[in-house]
Amino acid sequence: MMLGERLKQARKAAGESQRSLAQKVGISAQAISKYERDLDTPSSGVLQGLARVLGVKVEYFFRTRRPVLVNAVFRSRHPKMPKKQQSIVLNQVQEWLERYLEVEDLWPNEMNNPDLPTYTIEKLEDVESAANQLREHWQIGFDSIDNLMELLEDKGIKIGLIQGVERFDACTLETDEGLPVIAIRAGHPGDRQRFSLAHELGHIVMDPCENVDPEKASNRFAGAFLVPAEAARRELGLCRRGIHSYELHLLKHKYGLSMQAWIHRAAELGIVADGVARSLLHLFRSEGWHKTEPGDQLPSEVPQRMERMIMRAYADGLISESRSAELLGKSLAEYWREVKNEHQLPAEMCNGH
Repeated sequence: MMLGERLKQARKAAGESQRSLAQKVGISAQAISKYERDLDTPSSGVLQGLARVLGVKVEYFFRTRRPVLVNAVFRSRHPKMPKKQQSIVLNQVQEWLERYLEVEDLWPNEMNNPDLPTYTIEKLEDVESAANQLREHWQIGFDSIDNLMELLEDKGIKIGLIQGVERFDACTLETDEGLPVIAIRAGHPGDRQRFSLAHELGHIVMDPCENVDPEKASNRFAGAFLVPAEAARRELGLCRRGIHSYELHLLKHKYGLSMQAWIHRAAELGIVADGVARSLLHLFRSEGWHKTEPGDQLPSEVPQRMERMIMRAYADGLISESRSAELLGKSLAEYWREVKNEHQLPAEMCNGH
């Protein structure tokens, strides 16, 4: 991959035009155009300026690994994301995934192959069976899943947190080598994040027939996978005339499914009547809880597989400090500072030892 293509990819990921990037770096838009068409090569000083403005390391422009992304399916709070915003997201995914796969290439014989069966969905009710069959296939039982992100990484799905854009929630895609990828927007509460992950998992493992809406099927799958019917009936009973909001809050923290998603789950299983569900959801909307649910928020999950691989390679001397920083996407000083604050670790553990 030529430097010009790398520059264009980073510019689009940052949402910059050639003109806006040129102004920030202090060069002409014509120069940016020539760089992107490989008609000219930026000096080291200009290259450093481009890297600074675009938020990448200089090493980024010289990477050789470039996976081709195909079959992207976006999940958004809005009906459809504009093409420009989709392009920003895909370029951010591309940049992260390149680093991820370069780390995996250090141990080509140790990478786990995806364990992802496919289930044909002829009608919406088939989703319940698909979710149960996948749990049985993975031998994880029918209780709550402690760390959904860790589970999906263990099953061969590449998961990345990206900044995305305002309308973006998540997307599912794959590489030209058939590797499944899920990208999630960083900063979402844990319950919303887990629902997005389970929703995207539905897109990966289900094959809906033409008469089945893929989005409705994936929404149903998310609830069924996070809270199987057996667990929902065990927790709520077979038939309820109402559910207390605090009960929903407790269930949210046990299963990682939002209070509102629990209401939908109870309705689709016939545990509460549709009228009861509508009344509960109206309460959430009238109180403003449909945007931010009441009580303490569920902590979000963080994908750690890539980070563990980088630390392993660094400790074994397979990669240098600068290479570690480039793969992490930040300086080691910044990385250790974040680790120390997040995990309350002693300084001795956060200085490269």
